[in-house]
Amino acid sequence: MMESGKDNGTKLTGQRRVGLLYDERMCKHENLHDGYHPETPNRIRSIWNKLQSTGITQRCVILDAKEAEDKNILSVHSKKHVNFIKKISSESDSRRLKTASKFDSIYFNEGSSEAAYLAAGSAIEVVERVASREFNSAFAIVRPPGHHAEREEPMGFCLFNNVAIAATYVLEERPELGIKKILIVDWDIHHGNGTQKMFWNDSRVLFFSVHRHENGGFYPASDDGFYTMVGEGAGAGYNINVPWENGRCGDADYFAVWDHILLPVAKEFNPDMIIVSAGFDAAIGDPLGGCRVSPFGYSVLLKKLMNFAEGRIALILEGGYNLDSIAKSAHACVEVLLEDEPIVGSSEAYPFESTWRVIQAVRQELSCFWPTLANELPQKLISQIAPPPHTLISSSDSETEDDKGRQNSDLAELLQDVIKPLSELKVDADHKIGDMNYWRTELSDIYIWYASYGSNMWNSRFLCYIAGGQVEGMKKTCSGSLDKALPKAIVWKTFPCHTFFGREASHTWGPGGVAFLNPVETSQYKTHMCLYKISMEQFNDILFQENGLSIDTGSPLLDIATLNAISEKEFNSQEVKDGWYGNVVYLGKEQDIPIVTMTCSLADIEGFKSGKLPLRAPNEAYTKTLIKGLVEGKQLSEGEAIAYIEAASKSLICR
Repeated sequence: MMESGKDNGTKLTGQRRVGLLYDERMCKHENLHDGYHPETPNRIRSIWNKLQSTGITQRCVILDAKEAEDKNILSVHSKKHVNFIKKISSESDSRRLKTASKFDSIYFNEGSSEAAYLAAGSAIEVVERVASREFNSAFAIVRPPGHHAEREEPMGFCLFNNVAIAATYVLEERPELGIKKILIVDWDIHHGNGTQKMFWNDSRVLFFSVHRHENGGFYPASDDGFYTMVGEGAGAGYNINVPWENGRCGDADYFAVWDHILLPVAKEFNPDMIIVSAGFDAAIGDPLGGCRVSPFGYSVLLKKLMNFAEGRIALILEGGYNLDSIAKSAHACVEVLLEDEPIVGSSEAYPFESTWRVIQAVRQELSCFWPTLANELPQKLISQIAPPPHTLISSSDSETEDDKGRQNSDLAELLQDVIKPLSELKVDADHKIGDMNYWRTELSDIYIWYASYGSNMWNSRFLCYIAGGQVEGMKKTCSGSLDKALPKAIVWKTFPCHTFFGREASHTWGPGGVAFLNPVETSQYKTHMCLYKISMEQFNDILFQENGLSIDTGSPLLDIATLNAISEKEFNSQEVKDGWYGNVVYLGKEQDIPIVTMTCSLADIEGFKSGKLPLRAPNEAYTKTLIKGLVEGKQLSEGEAIAYIEAASKSLICR
């Protein structure tokens, strides 16, 4: 670790002075009972490794982490809560496990207490350094996150409310620094319920949260994040919530909220400094957020905030659970804090219609407190909208070339205040338009149900295709998907179609048949299927692996146009690759989301029927995975599962 306060041998003359804080000790907080838990130590490691590999740490000042003092934490939390977090790591593992189960989305281990104190103390450290003008800005790369933690209890992965503790410290303990008004911007995809409550009656803090809400159905699943929650008493009007009605919100939606709510109010409020609850789980590919803000988008949001408070901004890490997205998004933000050399970038997307509706509702609700919001938005502006967030369209049939040109011209005129500043930003080259893997960005936030009927019915086997690895009986290791996020949901259904076993041998299981599906609807048969809700990007990576292909490819096997084409009728199929599982089959919808599976080509089906390709029962290892899937999925007893497999092994293919 570099010495605190040193310039690392780099001359900072002519550029903003930026502090970075990271400490490996915060990685000691870990869920040892769930290896797939999203709030992992690798979240902060991935950010730090990205900043180091790009040399950006050499252009910043590295700060040492500090543990918070109890008196500072007690400014927002109760004595009971502080004592509880302080002592939890000294409890037995079984006691911690039982205690954690009493809270909402919380875990503890031996390192939890130390990490919580370091996260809160580090937030104080960077905020104080920026408030004192020692640094223009700073970024605390901390965990556990904090914005869900309330006065009396932890929740949502959060133990202490780091941002609230730091803001209160500067306001209450360091009045000589002249910080009398603080703007807290919470762009984490989840509502900052804890922070909101801690400043509910306080006019010194303007709390702004933009988050996925879905009428209280999205975590933390309450009415606290609704736009009518504006604060009380002296704090009335100083609490602003922008609640998304749906997922998939991206750069254009956030830009619109900044330009038409946050920035006008910030200008009136005129803060002395800004603290960002910098969660990156609204980023593209995040397994919990379901939205699609790019690193470029975060750059723009931060750049616009730097026009206030003389650019005195402290970023405190909150959520963000896709390791690639969180690293690239954080990197893009630090580049902006340093005011690096510019390259051109832009966004040509429109906000959703629901976004304009929410913006108008928020403006109307807050207009009595902030006169700048009283004017109605021009109809010409709010008529520029993206397709509905749950509509699948192909790029080829969205509009004519003339329409594209006219719409892009209108957008450039209407959002000139956005597009022009974008040309002055440097963004991560990995996300430039035209990148060979840009299809991943497009498909990472479109979800399907993958219906598995073979070994993937067993969850542990299926996760090999997501996380990589192998289970007992497999002859080779799976590479895994680029996006290793767990399925959003798992359900079971039965379908009126026929499963059979064929092939002499497979590379994965050795001699013996593997499962195939005849994509013909027939009431004579019933097939049990385990449905995994995953992104189309992940489904493509499974297709690649099932067909022996590398996942490092420039184009998907299943794109939106193909999915649209087969979605007209159940049991429609489309061969996307000449491979054993290169035929994608559409099976209908579940919760209005397409269900797809994969099987062999129709030509191979005919080959199995005619005897040119061998029908063969599965071997013992493969059979065990099928039984485990059906039994653990609570579809059949072990005896029933064995009978189900034997029947499929002996039956002739339906014609």
